[in-house]
Amino acid sequence: MTTLGTGVLRVRHWLRDHPLALDAALALAVLMAMIIGSFVHPRPGEGPSFGTRPPAASGVLLMVAGAVALIWRRRNPLAVLAVTAGLTVVELVKADPPAPVVMATVIALFTVAARTDRPTAWRVGLLTVAVLTAAAMLFGPAPWYSQENFGVFAWTGMAGAAGDAVRSRRAFVDAIRERAERAERTRDEEARRRVAEERLRIARDLHDVVAHHIALVNVQAGVAAHVMDRRPDQAKEALAHVREASRSALDELRATVGLLRQSGDPAAPTEPAPGLAVLDALVDTVRRAGLPVEVACTDRRPPLPAAVDLAAYRVIQEALTNVRKHAGPGAKAEVSVVRVGATAEITVIDNGSGGGCDGDGGGHGLLGMRERVTALGGTLTAGPRYGGGFRVHAILPVEARTAESGRPGAAGRTGEDA
Repeated sequence: MTTLGTGVLRVRHWLRDHPLALDAALALAVLMAMIIGSFVHPRPGEGPSFGTRPPAASGVLLMVAGAVALIWRRRNPLAVLAVTAGLTVVELVKADPPAPVVMATVIALFTVAARTDRPTAWRVGLLTVAVLTAAAMLFGPAPWYSQENFGVFAWTGMAGAAGDAVRSRRAFVDAIRERAERAERTRDEEARRRVAEERLRIARDLHDVVAHHIALVNVQAGVAAHVMDRRPDQAKEALAHVREASRSALDELRATVGLLRQSGDPAAPTEPAPGLAVLDALVDTVRRAGLPVEVACTDRRPPLPAAVDLAAYRVIQEALTNVRKHAGPGAKAEVSVVRVGATAEITVIDNGSGGGCDGDGGGHGLLGMRERVTALGGTLTAGPRYGGGFRVHAILPVEARTAESGRPGAAGRTGEDA
Protein backbone atom coordinates (compact mmCIF):
# COMPACT_ATOMS: atom_id res chain seq x y z
CA MET A 1 0.00 0.00 0.00
CA THR A 2 2.86 2.37 0.80
CA THR A 3 4.51 1.74 -2.56
CA LEU A 4 1.20 2.21 -4.37
CA GLY A 5 0.49 5.48 -2.52
CA THR A 6 3.97 6.77 -3.27
CA GLY A 7 3.54 5.94 -6.96
CA VAL A 8 0.18 7.70 -7.15
CA LEU A 9 1.60 10.75 -5.40
CA ARG A 10 4.55 10.83 -7.81
CA VAL A 11 2.20 10.64 -10.80
CA ARG A 12 0.07 13.47 -9.42
CA HIS A 13 3.12 15.68 -8.94
CA TRP A 14 4.31 14.90 -12.48
CA LEU A 15 0.91 15.74 -13.96
CA ARG A 16 0.81 18.96 -11.95
CA ASP A 17 4.18 19.96 -13.36
CA HIS A 18 3.10 19.01 -16.93
CA PRO A 19 -0.47 20.36 -17.38
CA LEU A 20 -0.36 19.95 -21.17
CA ALA A 21 0.18 16.22 -20.78
CA LEU A 22 -2.75 16.04 -18.37
CA ASP A 23 -5.01 17.89 -20.82
CA ALA A 24 -3.88 15.58 -23.63
CA ALA A 25 -4.80 12.54 -21.51
CA LEU A 26 -8.17 14.12 -20.71
CA ALA A 27 -8.77 14.84 -24.40
CA LEU A 28 -8.00 11.21 -25.25
CA ALA A 29 -10.41 9.99 -22.56
CA VAL A 30 -13.16 12.32 -23.85
CA LEU A 31 -12.57 11.13 -27.43
CA MET A 32 -12.92 7.50 -26.37
CA ALA A 33 -16.13 8.35 -24.46
CA MET A 34 -17.54 10.18 -27.49
CA ILE A 35 -16.71 7.33 -29.86
CA ILE A 36 -18.29 4.75 -27.53
CA GLY A 37 -21.33 6.98 -27.10
CA SER A 38 -21.72 7.37 -30.84
CA PHE A 39 -22.51 3.65 -31.14
CA VAL A 40 -25.52 4.06 -28.86
CA HIS A 41 -28.72 4.51 -30.82
CA PRO A 42 -31.79 5.68 -28.89
CA ARG A 43 -35.01 4.06 -30.14
CA PRO A 44 -38.23 5.61 -28.83
CA GLY A 45 -40.39 3.05 -27.10
CA GLU A 46 -37.76 0.30 -27.26
CA GLY A 47 -34.83 1.79 -25.32
CA PRO A 48 -31.29 2.45 -26.52
CA SER A 49 -29.33 -0.14 -28.50
CA PHE A 50 -25.55 -0.41 -28.95
CA GLY A 51 -23.71 -1.06 -32.18
CA THR A 52 -26.71 -1.10 -34.47
CA ARG A 53 -25.62 2.05 -36.27
CA PRO A 54 -21.92 3.03 -36.38
CA PRO A 55 -20.96 6.73 -36.58
CA ALA A 56 -20.40 8.39 -39.90
CA ALA A 57 -16.96 9.56 -41.01
CA SER A 58 -18.02 13.20 -40.64
CA GLY A 59 -19.10 12.52 -37.07
CA VAL A 60 -15.77 10.89 -36.22
CA LEU A 61 -13.95 13.86 -37.72
CA LEU A 62 -15.99 16.28 -35.59
CA MET A 63 -15.32 14.24 -32.44
CA VAL A 64 -11.58 14.14 -33.11
CA ALA A 65 -11.49 17.90 -33.73
CA GLY A 66 -13.40 18.59 -30.52
CA ALA A 67 -11.09 16.35 -28.47
CA VAL A 68 -7.94 17.89 -29.96
CA ALA A 69 -9.22 21.37 -29.10
CA LEU A 70 -9.43 20.35 -25.44
CA ILE A 71 -5.63 20.03 -25.26
CA TRP A 72 -5.40 23.85 -25.10
CA ARG A 73 -8.32 24.37 -22.73
CA ARG A 74 -6.12 25.89 -19.97
CA ARG A 75 -4.21 28.25 -22.24
CA ASN A 76 -7.25 29.79 -23.94
CA PRO A 77 -10.49 28.46 -22.43
CA LEU A 78 -12.84 30.87 -24.22
CA ALA A 79 -11.41 30.04 -27.65
CA VAL A 80 -11.62 26.30 -26.95
CA LEU A 81 -15.24 26.71 -25.84
CA ALA A 82 -16.06 28.61 -29.01
CA VAL A 83 -14.47 25.90 -31.17
CA THR A 84 -16.16 22.98 -29.40
CA ALA A 85 -19.53 24.74 -29.31
CA GLY A 86 -19.27 25.47 -33.06
CA LEU A 87 -18.42 21.83 -33.76
CA THR A 88 -21.41 20.76 -31.66
CA VAL A 89 -23.75 23.04 -33.61
CA VAL A 90 -22.38 21.63 -36.89
CA GLU A 91 -22.94 18.12 -35.59
CA LEU A 92 -26.52 18.91 -34.57
CA VAL A 93 -27.30 20.43 -37.96
CA LYS A 94 -25.37 18.15 -40.36
CA ALA A 95 -24.38 14.86 -38.72
CA ASP A 96 -26.47 11.81 -39.40
CA PRO A 97 -26.33 9.67 -37.41
CA PRO A 98 -25.66 12.11 -34.55
CA ALA A 99 -22.36 12.03 -32.63
CA PRO A 100 -21.98 13.18 -28.98
CA VAL A 101 -19.60 16.09 -29.73
CA VAL A 102 -21.36 17.99 -26.97
CA MET A 103 -19.15 16.11 -24.47
CA ALA A 104 -16.18 18.24 -25.54
CA THR A 105 -18.29 21.37 -25.11
CA VAL A 106 -19.27 20.29 -21.57
CA ILE A 107 -15.57 19.98 -20.59
CA ALA A 108 -14.71 23.31 -22.23
CA LEU A 109 -17.60 25.11 -20.50
CA PHE A 110 -16.53 23.66 -17.14
CA THR A 111 -13.01 24.99 -17.72
CA VAL A 112 -14.28 28.48 -18.59
CA ALA A 113 -16.46 28.62 -15.47
CA ALA A 114 -13.62 27.36 -13.25
CA ARG A 115 -10.88 29.66 -14.60
CA THR A 116 -12.65 32.99 -15.23
CA ASP A 117 -14.56 35.44 -13.06
CA ARG A 118 -18.18 34.80 -12.15
CA PRO A 119 -19.83 37.41 -14.43
CA THR A 120 -17.94 36.09 -17.45
CA ALA A 121 -18.74 32.48 -16.53
CA TRP A 122 -22.45 33.23 -16.19
CA ARG A 123 -22.70 35.22 -19.43
CA VAL A 124 -20.75 32.69 -21.48
CA GLY A 125 -22.49 29.75 -19.82
CA LEU A 126 -25.99 31.04 -20.45
CA LEU A 127 -25.14 31.88 -24.06
CA THR A 128 -23.67 28.41 -24.66
CA VAL A 129 -26.61 26.63 -23.05
CA ALA A 130 -29.10 28.69 -25.02
CA VAL A 131 -27.37 28.22 -28.39
CA LEU A 132 -26.82 24.48 -28.04
CA THR A 133 -30.31 23.79 -26.68
CA ALA A 134 -31.92 25.85 -29.45
CA ALA A 135 -29.81 24.11 -32.12
CA ALA A 136 -30.74 20.69 -30.73
CA MET A 137 -34.46 21.52 -30.65
CA LEU A 138 -34.58 23.19 -34.05
CA PHE A 139 -32.19 21.08 -36.12
CA GLY A 140 -31.87 17.80 -34.25
CA PRO A 141 -33.33 14.58 -35.71
CA ALA A 142 -35.56 14.03 -32.67
CA PRO A 143 -38.65 16.10 -31.82
CA TRP A 144 -37.95 19.31 -29.96
CA TYR A 145 -39.43 17.93 -26.75
CA SER A 146 -37.31 14.76 -26.75
CA GLN A 147 -35.19 13.89 -23.75
CA GLU A 148 -31.99 14.08 -25.85
CA ASN A 149 -32.55 17.80 -26.40
CA PHE A 150 -33.21 18.40 -22.72
CA GLY A 151 -30.11 16.32 -21.96
CA VAL A 152 -28.03 18.88 -23.87
CA PHE A 153 -29.53 21.60 -21.69
CA ALA A 154 -28.94 19.64 -18.48
CA TRP A 155 -25.32 18.63 -19.20
CA THR A 156 -24.18 22.09 -20.29
CA GLY A 157 -25.96 23.75 -17.36
CA MET A 158 -24.39 21.35 -14.86
CA ALA A 159 -20.96 21.92 -16.41
CA GLY A 160 -21.24 25.67 -15.88
CA ALA A 161 -22.52 25.27 -12.31
CA ALA A 162 -19.79 22.75 -11.40
CA GLY A 163 -17.07 24.99 -12.81
CA ASP A 164 -18.40 27.97 -10.86
CA ALA A 165 -18.41 25.88 -7.67
CA VAL A 166 -14.79 24.81 -8.25
CA ARG A 167 -13.76 28.42 -8.86
CA SER A 168 -15.52 29.55 -5.66
CA ARG A 169 -13.83 26.84 -3.60
CA ARG A 170 -10.43 27.71 -5.07
CA ALA A 171 -10.99 31.39 -4.24
CA PHE A 172 -12.05 30.46 -0.70
CA VAL A 173 -8.90 28.36 -0.17
CA ASP A 174 -6.73 31.14 -1.58
CA ALA A 175 -8.37 33.66 0.74
CA ILE A 176 -7.71 31.42 3.76
CA ARG A 177 -4.09 30.95 2.70
CA GLU A 178 -3.64 34.69 2.19
CA ARG A 179 -5.19 35.42 5.59
CA ALA A 180 -2.83 32.94 7.24
CA GLU A 181 0.19 34.46 5.50
CA ARG A 182 -0.93 37.95 6.51
CA ALA A 183 -1.33 36.82 10.12
CA GLU A 184 2.16 35.30 10.00
CA ARG A 185 3.61 38.55 8.65
CA THR A 186 1.77 40.54 11.32
CA ARG A 187 3.12 38.25 14.05
CA ASP A 188 6.67 38.64 12.73
CA GLU A 189 6.31 42.41 12.55
CA GLU A 190 5.00 42.48 16.12
CA ALA A 191 7.98 40.40 17.27
CA ARG A 192 10.41 42.74 15.51
CA ARG A 193 8.67 45.76 17.02
CA ARG A 194 8.95 44.36 20.54
CA VAL A 195 12.61 43.52 20.02
CA ALA A 196 13.22 47.07 18.76
CA GLU A 197 11.51 48.48 21.86
CA GLU A 198 13.64 46.23 24.09
CA ARG A 199 16.81 47.37 22.38
CA LEU A 200 15.73 50.99 22.68
CA ARG A 201 15.40 50.61 26.44
CA ILE A 202 18.88 49.10 26.52
CA ALA A 203 20.19 52.15 24.67
CA ARG A 204 18.61 54.45 27.25
CA ASP A 205 20.07 52.48 30.16
CA LEU A 206 23.52 52.55 28.60
CA HIS A 207 23.14 56.27 28.04
CA ASP A 208 22.45 56.82 31.71
CA VAL A 209 25.40 54.70 32.83
CA VAL A 210 27.98 56.00 30.36
CA ALA A 211 26.82 59.61 30.67
CA HIS A 212 27.21 59.43 34.46
CA HIS A 213 30.85 58.34 34.27
CA ILE A 214 31.75 60.72 31.46
CA ALA A 215 30.26 63.57 33.48
CA LEU A 216 32.50 62.61 36.42
CA VAL A 217 35.53 62.63 34.14
CA ASN A 218 34.53 66.05 32.89
CA VAL A 219 34.18 67.47 36.41
CA GLN A 220 37.44 65.96 37.63
CA ALA A 221 39.33 67.22 34.61
CA GLY A 222 38.02 70.73 35.24
CA VAL A 223 39.09 70.63 38.87
CA ALA A 224 42.52 69.29 37.98
CA ALA A 225 43.03 72.07 35.50
CA HIS A 226 42.80 74.61 38.35
CA VAL A 227 44.95 72.86 40.95
CA MET A 228 47.81 71.65 38.81
CA ASP A 229 50.89 73.79 39.42
CA ARG A 230 53.56 71.78 37.68
CA ARG A 231 53.92 72.90 34.09
CA PRO A 232 50.52 74.47 34.32
CA ASP A 233 50.29 75.63 30.73
CA GLN A 234 50.65 72.17 29.24
CA ALA A 235 48.52 70.58 31.95
CA LYS A 236 45.79 73.09 31.40
CA GLU A 237 45.94 72.57 27.66
CA ALA A 238 45.79 68.77 27.99
CA LEU A 239 42.99 68.89 30.51
CA ALA A 240 41.12 71.31 28.32
CA HIS A 241 41.28 68.75 25.55
CA VAL A 242 40.02 66.07 27.91
CA ARG A 243 37.16 68.27 28.96
CA GLU A 244 36.28 69.14 25.37
CA ALA A 245 36.45 65.50 24.28
CA SER A 246 34.27 64.32 27.14
CA ARG A 247 31.72 67.04 26.45
CA SER A 248 31.66 66.04 22.78
CA ALA A 249 31.15 62.40 23.74
CA LEU A 250 28.23 63.38 25.91
CA ASP A 251 26.68 65.40 23.10
CA GLU A 252 27.14 62.63 20.55
CA LEU A 253 25.76 59.98 22.87
CA ARG A 254 22.77 62.16 23.63
CA ALA A 255 22.18 62.75 19.92
CA THR A 256 22.42 59.03 19.13
CA VAL A 257 19.89 58.05 21.76
CA GLY A 258 17.70 60.93 20.60
CA LEU A 259 17.61 59.36 17.14
CA LEU A 260 16.63 56.01 18.63
CA ARG A 261 13.75 57.52 20.55
CA GLN A 262 10.40 57.91 18.82
CA SER A 263 8.24 61.00 18.97
CA GLY A 264 6.06 61.06 22.05
CA ASP A 265 8.49 59.05 24.19
CA PRO A 266 8.86 60.22 27.78
CA ALA A 267 11.91 62.25 28.69
CA ALA A 268 15.04 60.41 29.71
CA PRO A 269 15.16 59.54 33.42
CA THR A 270 17.40 61.72 35.59
CA GLU A 271 17.93 59.20 38.41
CA PRO A 272 20.94 56.84 38.33
CA ALA A 273 20.50 53.54 36.53
CA PRO A 274 19.28 50.77 38.88
CA GLY A 275 21.52 47.91 39.94
CA LEU A 276 21.92 45.19 42.55
CA ALA A 277 22.26 47.88 45.21
CA VAL A 278 18.49 48.40 44.98
CA LEU A 279 17.67 44.71 44.59
CA ASP A 280 16.06 44.64 48.05
CA ALA A 281 13.63 47.36 47.00
CA LEU A 282 12.71 45.39 43.87
CA VAL A 283 12.14 42.23 45.90
CA ASP A 284 10.00 44.11 48.43
CA THR A 285 7.84 45.44 45.61
CA VAL A 286 7.32 41.93 44.23
CA ARG A 287 6.51 40.58 47.69
CA ARG A 288 3.91 43.28 48.22
CA ALA A 289 2.34 42.17 44.94
CA GLY A 290 1.77 38.73 46.51
CA LEU A 291 4.74 36.67 45.29
CA PRO A 292 6.99 35.19 48.02
CA VAL A 293 10.65 35.67 47.05
CA GLU A 294 13.80 34.38 48.70
CA VAL A 295 17.14 36.02 47.90
CA ALA A 296 20.60 34.51 48.23
CA CYS A 297 23.47 36.87 47.41
CA THR A 298 27.17 36.69 48.01
CA ASP A 299 29.03 39.78 49.20
CA ARG A 300 28.22 42.62 46.80
CA ARG A 301 31.65 44.17 47.26
CA PRO A 302 33.46 45.06 45.15
CA PRO A 303 30.53 46.23 43.06
CA LEU A 304 30.00 44.94 39.54
CA PRO A 305 30.78 47.18 36.56
CA ALA A 306 27.91 49.53 35.87
CA ALA A 307 26.72 47.83 32.65
CA VAL A 308 26.92 44.36 34.20
CA ASP A 309 25.21 45.55 37.39
CA LEU A 310 22.38 47.03 35.32
CA ALA A 311 22.02 43.87 33.21
CA ALA A 312 21.87 41.67 36.31
CA TYR A 313 19.18 43.88 37.80
CA ARG A 314 17.14 43.85 34.58
CA VAL A 315 17.35 40.06 34.25
CA ILE A 316 16.08 39.58 37.80
CA GLN A 317 13.37 42.19 37.28
CA GLU A 318 12.09 40.59 34.05
CA ALA A 319 12.28 37.06 35.45
CA LEU A 320 10.30 37.98 38.58
CA THR A 321 7.75 39.80 36.42
CA ASN A 322 7.26 36.66 34.33
CA VAL A 323 6.90 34.54 37.47
CA ARG A 324 4.29 36.88 38.87
CA LYS A 325 2.36 36.91 35.57
CA HIS A 326 2.57 33.28 34.49
CA ALA A 327 3.58 30.96 37.34
CA GLY A 328 0.06 30.69 38.73
CA PRO A 329 -1.33 30.97 42.25
CA GLY A 330 0.73 29.75 45.18
CA ALA A 331 4.03 30.05 43.32
CA LYS A 332 7.30 30.98 45.04
CA ALA A 333 10.50 32.36 43.56
CA GLU A 334 14.16 32.15 44.51
CA VAL A 335 16.83 34.62 43.38
CA SER A 336 20.53 33.84 43.53
CA VAL A 337 23.46 36.16 42.71
CA VAL A 338 26.89 34.52 42.93
CA ARG A 339 30.33 35.78 41.96
CA VAL A 340 32.38 32.93 40.46
CA GLY A 341 35.83 34.03 39.41
CA ALA A 342 35.57 36.49 36.53
CA THR A 343 31.80 35.95 36.11
CA ALA A 344 28.59 36.69 37.95
CA GLU A 345 25.82 34.10 37.84
CA ILE A 346 22.21 35.20 38.16
CA THR A 347 19.58 32.50 38.78
CA VAL A 348 15.82 32.93 39.19
CA ILE A 349 13.69 29.81 39.72
CA ASP A 350 10.06 29.23 40.64
CA ASN A 351 7.82 26.30 41.42
CA GLY A 352 4.81 27.53 39.45
CA SER A 353 2.73 25.63 36.92
CA GLY A 354 2.08 28.32 34.31
CA GLY A 355 5.50 28.47 32.65
CA GLY A 356 7.87 31.39 32.46
CA CYS A 357 7.40 32.69 28.94
CA ASP A 358 5.51 35.78 27.90
CA GLY A 359 1.79 35.46 27.79
CA ASP A 360 1.53 36.19 24.09
CA GLY A 361 3.46 33.05 23.29
CA GLY A 362 6.23 34.89 21.54
CA GLY A 363 8.73 34.99 24.43
CA HIS A 364 9.64 38.66 23.82
CA GLY A 365 10.67 39.25 27.45
CA LEU A 366 13.06 36.30 27.35
CA LEU A 367 14.34 37.48 24.00
CA GLY A 368 15.02 40.92 25.45
CA MET A 369 16.93 39.43 28.40
CA ARG A 370 19.00 37.30 26.05
CA GLU A 371 19.82 40.34 23.89
CA ARG A 372 20.92 42.29 26.94
CA VAL A 373 23.13 39.52 28.31
CA THR A 374 24.63 38.66 24.92
CA ALA A 375 25.49 42.32 24.34
CA LEU A 376 27.79 42.13 27.38
CA GLY A 377 29.44 38.90 26.25
CA GLY A 378 27.45 36.62 28.55
CA THR A 379 24.99 33.76 28.09
CA LEU A 380 21.41 33.20 29.20
CA THR A 381 19.40 29.99 29.36
CA ALA A 382 15.74 29.70 30.25
CA GLY A 383 13.38 26.74 30.35
CA PRO A 384 11.12 24.53 32.42
CA ARG A 385 12.57 22.80 35.48
CA TYR A 386 12.38 19.09 36.11
CA GLY A 387 9.41 18.51 38.39
CA GLY A 388 7.70 21.80 37.55
CA GLY A 389 8.44 25.48 37.49
CA PHE A 390 10.76 27.59 35.40
CA ARG A 391 14.44 28.56 35.58
CA VAL A 392 16.32 31.57 34.21
CA HIS A 393 20.11 31.41 34.45
CA ALA A 394 22.43 34.19 33.25
CA ILE A 395 26.24 34.23 33.28
CA LEU A 396 27.72 37.72 33.00
CA PRO A 397 31.42 38.55 32.69
CA VAL A 398 32.61 40.90 35.39
CA GLU A 399 34.55 42.82 32.76
CA ALA A 400 31.76 43.50 30.28
CA ARG A 401 32.73 43.29 26.62
CA THR A 402 30.23 45.85 25.41
CA ALA A 403 32.49 47.38 22.77
CA GLU A 404 34.38 44.36 21.52
CA SER A 405 35.58 45.22 18.06
CA GLY A 406 36.45 41.70 17.11
CA ARG A 407 32.89 40.47 17.31
CA PRO A 408 30.65 41.64 14.45
CA GLY A 409 27.59 43.52 15.56
CA ALA A 410 28.63 43.86 19.19
CA ALA A 411 28.54 47.63 19.18
CA GLY A 412 25.21 47.61 17.42
CA ARG A 413 23.70 45.34 20.04
CA THR A 414 24.74 47.50 22.95
CA GLY A 415 23.22 50.57 21.36
CA GLU A 416 19.77 49.09 20.98
CA ASP A 417 17.17 48.09 23.58
CA ALA A 418 14.26 46.56 25.19
